[in-house]
Amino acid sequence: MHHRVLASKKLDAANVTERLSLQMPALSDLPDMVALWSDPEVVRYIGGRVLSDEEIWQRLLRYRGHWALLGYGYWTVRERGTGAFVGEIGFADWHRPGLPELEGSPEGGWVLPPSMHGKGYASEALDAALAWLDRTVKPSSSACIIAPDNVASLKLAERSGYRLVRKGIYRDSETCILTREHAGPG
Repeated sequence: MHHRVLASKKLDAANVTERLSLQMPALSDLPDMVALWSDPEVVRYIGGRVLSDEEIWQRLLRYRGHWALLGYGYWTVRERGTGAFVGEIGFADWHRPGLPELEGSPEGGWVLPPSMHGKGYASEALDAALAWLDRTVKPSSSACIIAPDNVASLKLAERSGYRLVRKGIYRDSETCILTREHAGPG
């Protein structure tokens, strides 16, 4: 399902959809990030362990650093009407060893708390993020890695144009490596 996207071209401006706002992470997002990354259900397929407050702080700094150094990064996703925290979505260059498919391509990622699952928010936010990436960064491709058991994220990635390239090992765990070709001028 595609949602109408009303997105700004400014890097630090919000991408806005019918129901969501995607904004550059701010200090005020830290409590929501702590709640997100401290939830065992959230990290089940993302490293398998909850993060410490220090690691979450470093994550916020890395998100902002991507914007400053690369011109793309992660957004904080919130409901437009209520301001409720929906999750995080965006693109990064994590320099992951042993995964050559990721080199030179923005790596997409998304994470939502369980309370926001099943509402179509991940799809709506990913559509907005990919439209912004295609229009603004214009890479030849982007990539993502997803745990093979994370069926919902694999389906979302495939619906959004990502295709499985291969399965590989990252940090001693099997992972699916997917890529998506650039959609062209928008």
